[in-house]
Amino acid sequence: MTIARDTSIIKGVSWGQSMNWRVLSDFDGTIALEDVTDSILERFASDDWQDIETDWKNGLIGSRECMARQIALIRASRKDLDDHLDQIAIDPAFPAFAAFCRTMDVPLTVVSDGLDYAIRRILGRYGLDDLPILANRLEVAGPARYRLSFPHANGACAKASGTCKCKIAEELTAGRALSLLIGDGTSDMCAAGSVDLVFAKDKLLGHCRDQGLPFVAFDDFNHAHGLLATLLDEPARLGVTAVFG
Repeated sequence: MTIARDTSIIKGVSWGQSMNWRVLSDFDGTIALEDVTDSILERFASDDWQDIETDWKNGLIGSRECMARQIALIRASRKDLDDHLDQIAIDPAFPAFAAFCRTMDVPLTVVSDGLDYAIRRILGRYGLDDLPILANRLEVAGPARYRLSFPHANGACAKASGTCKCKIAEELTAGRALSLLIGDGTSDMCAAGSVDLVFAKDKLLGHCRDQGLPFVAFDDFNHAHGLLATLLDEPARLGVTAVFG
């Protein structure tokens, strides 16, 4: 991989010094193989959810308002919801990646603009529901009805997200040497500018490239596992693609 300009230093921290890392990982489309919230809406919500989605894509509303209105359209018993979630797969290499982080004493936090209940239910099938999960809170609003609350919102969030990943990234990585974000989509873009390095794919990859942010392209968690091992052991071999001013 071609290194653009001098990447021996990221934000003033030398690759050669002993470094502590903290990993923040997106869930939908990154750990999970699909967008879990969209799958729930497609299965249990009226078609109106798509009109709300269009308003969000057109920039008429923020993602927090979008998701709150969409979740209110769901009609599903808890059993039906659980049965659906139990069919959703994650990247098969993620459990090994999480185990590696634990072995190497690298804190791993799931940071998502999705649904905390869904994430914990899915990860629970793999014995990973003890991971720290920061996401929008799914609450029961009545028989077969739900609502969202937003414990990790930020009124100043540029994306008006339910979970402000940039604020979380800044808070979680305070006092640590370096921070790594793993993600794929729009909700990860503001956080990409608040961390030291990004493992990126899909839309996030293009964003990092366009903005000159330090990133390494990755395919899946098997790939990310190898990249992280290199980052911890021989970081100079990683070959970070970025433009540094």
